[in-house]
Amino acid sequence: MDTAARYASPLLTRAGAVPAEGADAGVAWHYGDPVREQRLLEQGLAVVDLSHRGVLTVTGPDRLSWLSSLTSQQLTSLAPRSSTETLLLSPQGRVEHSAGVVDDGETTHLVVEDAQVEPLTAWLDSMRFMLRVEVADASPRFAVVGEAIDAESAEGEPLAWVDPWPRVAPGSVGYSVVGPDEHPGARRRWREVLVPRERLAEHVAERPLAGTWACEALRVVAWRPRWSAEVDDRAVPHELDWLRTAVHLDKGCYRGQETVAKVHNLGRPPRRLVQLHLDGTNVDLPDRGTPVTDAESGRTVGAITSSARHHEDGPVALALVRRSTPVDALLRAGEVAASQEVVVSPDAGATLGRVSGVGVSRR
Repeated sequence: MDTAARYASPLLTRAGAVPAEGADAGVAWHYGDPVREQRLLEQGLAVVDLSHRGVLTVTGPDRLSWLSSLTSQQLTSLAPRSSTETLLLSPQGRVEHSAGVVDDGETTHLVVEDAQVEPLTAWLDSMRFMLRVEVADASPRFAVVGEAIDAESAEGEPLAWVDPWPRVAPGSVGYSVVGPDEHPGARRRWREVLVPRERLAEHVAERPLAGTWACEALRVVAWRPRWSAEVDDRAVPHELDWLRTAVHLDKGCYRGQETVAKVHNLGRPPRRLVQLHLDGTNVDLPDRGTPVTDAESGRTVGAITSSARHHEDGPVALALVRRSTPVDALLRAGEVAASQEVVVSPDAGATLGRVSGVGVSRR
């Protein structure tokens, strides 16, 4: 559904609600006190209205093997009420779509962003051929609610997709320069609950609301890539450390697999994700697409993908920069001074030791 054009959450009528813009249009950016909202969300006390998100359903006995054959993750043995994520890649291995995946034993649910719903539904529907699968846009039935909980839903509860980030899934590998205990994403618990849309207000009635400002700030400091932010028309999963949760390196053929294997086994990704700590004296955050330059030479080395204001770390951003950018280079995001924190190792690829399925990255 095109939420930016025709959707406004009923929770926007709550006191203090300030509407979000861009990819999160249709829900609240914050409810008047974004710093307090972040703290409550981090503590697991608040929930986030993500009812502008899309939900696709795939039914039929061939659903898991079919999705596994088309996308980057091994899905054939996905157990009911267990979560993973997958990517749909171009034939050249570039990221076209990402989806959170959870199955209830009869139906596979794909949690996506609203802008993905129409093109992803159409593409999947075109690939059914004679297989026993049916694809539907279930966004009118389900409203998504985010919460800082790391637990799969139990029988009798609404189905939930639990974010696997940053755990390294079986058959996958991490490209981060830090191990599992030091990875900032390890401190972020996150799941997205699929609530019957008519029960949205009832579901959130007992807990404080936080806006997308809060959940985006927690995502950015966790180095967690997002489809509408970090993905451009050149992005390959290696650049974003997205192999760790969304790509199975040992599974059978799927679109884009050759590029994934080639970059991992023989080469290096051309860009790498970094976190930027921004000069806090600047009032405005840099927009997505703001050039990132080397502060000494003035040469453009990349671009901002996300920015946020965190309640402890202050103004921060994620950016994709050239792999060759020195890890100690001082950078600028537009006119804002920035120091970089390495997310994806410049050695990621051929010289990065592979540790599969154990939650470890090795330099």
